[in-house]
Amino acid sequence: MSAILIFLALITAIAGWWLARQRLMSKPWLEAGPVNAFPETEASLLHPAKLGLGVFLAVVGALFALLISAYFMRMVYADWQAPPMPRLLWLNTGMLVLASVALQCAVVAAHKDQLDNLRLGLLAGALSSVVFLGGQLLAWRDLAAGGYFAAENPAVSFFYLITAMHGLHIIGGLVVLGRTNVRAWRGEKSARLVLSTELCAMYWHVLLVVWLVLFAVLAGWAADFVDICRQLLS
Repeated sequence: MSAILIFLALITAIAGWWLARQRLMSKPWLEAGPVNAFPETEASLLHPAKLGLGVFLAVVGALFALLISAYFMRMVYADWQAPPMPRLLWLNTGMLVLASVALQCAVVAAHKDQLDNLRLGLLAGALSSVVFLGGQLLAWRDLAAGGYFAAENPAVSFFYLITAMHGLHIIGGLVVLGRTNVRAWRGEKSARLVLSTELCAMYWHVLLVVWLVLFAVLAGWAADFVDICRQLLS
């Protein structure tokens, strides 16, 4: 229960930060300036798609929070034997960080109407994500080669389940990111392209945070942190 509360608190903090950036708490009737304050190629901060994605990501966060909670509840049983962490996961994490940074750079380029930098950022984000997925498959192969199969160990089963769920969300995001890349390489300059870039960056930032939490859980660091919190609260 402590793990799920900590994870939900983290997701809530991220959601609060994002809502603050969307200026939902602002008072537009007190602000001066023309009605069309944004450039023609800039997406509105209050676009419904952003709100919709925010709600979806909150649900995703809750899903992974439940998985993490189940992980901690199951690991107390005697048959739990955590598999060794594949070293490749470190490289995979770096690739996901690179993808998130690249997409944030793409957002900046989109707002500055720098089409070449936008294309580079979007492409780098997509390629880094594909490398991340490939690395996850190689990590699975390494575990299987070491004799760690899902049917033989609940800890290994959770490893495959958690990483597979995260990978599926990356694949889903790549569909949208691929379409955004196509628009950018066609030379399209519109608010729709800017909005799509912002949505992709937002999606990848959250998935990066989720993966860092999952990585800490699978490595055993999160369990130590939860134990420390329990000792402080007791």
